[in-house]
Parts: sequence; C-alpha cells; structure tokens
Amino acid sequence: MPLEDTLTNQSLVRLDGAWDVLRLVLVVAGCAALAALIRRRAGLGDGRSELVAIARATLQLAAVGAIIAVVLASWWATVAFVLVMLGVAAWTSAARMSVTRRAWVVAPVALGALPVTAGLLATGLLPAHPIALVPTAGILIGNAMTATTLGGRRSLDALVERRGEFEAGLSIGLVPRDSALLVCRDAARLALIPGLDQTRTVGLVTLPGAFVGALLGGATPLEAAALQLVVLAGILLAQSVAVSLVLELVVRGQLHRADDRVFLLR
Repeated sequence: MPLEDTLTNQSLVRLDGAWDVLRLVLVVAGCAALAALIRRRAGLGDGRSELVAIARATLQLAAVGAIIAVVLASWWATVAFVLVMLGVAAWTSAARMSVTRRAWVVAPVALGALPVTAGLLATGLLPAHPIALVPTAGILIGNAMTATTLGGRRSLDALVERRGEFEAGLSIGLVPRDSALLVCRDAARLALIPGLDQTRTVGLVTLPGAFVGALLGGATPLEAAALQLVVLAGILLAQSVAVSLVLELVVRGQLHRADDRVFLLR
C-alpha cells in the first residue's frame, strides 16, 4: 500500500471502543500523577500544577472538539475563535509575569502572531480557509505567548537582581530606558533559545506536530516537510517580534510588578 494511503487510513491514537477510551484516561492520568509526584519529591513544587493543567487541557480540548466544526463553517466564527485564543494567551502570559497592567501584554502576543499568520495566508503558501487559519494562528499565538512570558519574566527579574547596574547607568547620565535596556537585553534574549533549538534540531531530534499532522492528513513527506518549514520560520518571526516588544514595554515601565515600584520608568 502506498505511504500516503497508509498514513491517511490510520490515526496515532485510536478511540474505537470503551477499552480505547479507558486506556487513554489511564495513560493521561498516570503521566500527570507521576509528573506531580516527581515534582513534589524533587522539591520543585507541590505537584498540583500538573494535575490542574491536565484537567484543564482535558476540558478545553473536549470543548474545542465539540465546537470546532461549527467554528470552521463560518469566517466570523473563526475570527472570533482566534480572538478568544489571543485573549486567553495574553491573560495567561500576564498572569505568569505577575504584572499589574495586563492589557499591555496583548500587544506582544498579538503583534507577534497575527501579522505572521496573515502574511502566510496572503502569500498563498497556506490556503485562505478557516481550516488553515485556526491551527496556524493557534501555533503562532501559543509560541508568541511563551516567548512573551519568558522574555517578560526574565527582564523583570533582571531589573531586580541587577538593580545596582541599573542605578549605575543612571548615575553616568543614561536615561532610565537605556539603563534598563542594558540590564534586561541579555535576559530577554534567552527567551528565544527554545525556538532556535527547535528549528536547529527539527527532523533530527523531534518530528513536530505540523509535520506529523500533514502526513496523517494525506500530504506527501515533501509537502509535510515544506509545511513544517513554513511554520518554524513563522514561529521564529513571531517570537522575535514578541520578545522585542515585551522587552520595550518592560524598559519603558509599561510592564511592572506591584512590588517593583522602584523601577517605574514612566
């Protein structure tokens, strides 16, 4: 049987009966429980985060599975769904950074992900159809969210940990933004490392979801590789924009924590 037919006629996880569903539940719950136990034993937390995260993921994926067919049938519903994803991503990132002005976090996530998504559709590399928009936007929003969170947290932490260097910059005549930039830039740059490593090692260490999903959808291996390459390039661009913007917001004092009033650079 040709490779394309073989891949198209099977799924990675089969749910044909009660045993398949039970097996899925046991595996997912088991992995979450073991992750929580290991984290607790290693002193990395109380282990609740893993259990809460997998419970949320289960409910959210079930809800998405129930409404996705309705969403993809309408452009208006599709755009609304993307905006919901964007809002949740920005809120999650802001909560992780513990900043007070959470609305500002929409900017790096949105400007990192949405223009890249629009560009990929406009070039014709991806079809201008809801079935292409939703997963592409979801991937880019998710990666922009992660980059924003890491870049923002590291920048805010650097301002606290390297307070002396920040004040030294002020003492030699630098304006607050430039002094903060000297302190934060290297810390924010670390947020780009995961995306770079993923791109450098794709095909050698991992086979990302877009590649595997395209294969299972009936694409040839070459077409699947091309899709994954486009996605990876888009991720790098989205993350670069997101980190640059969140860094600028931090050094200008637009993003700060409630207990970091000494660094309100307004």
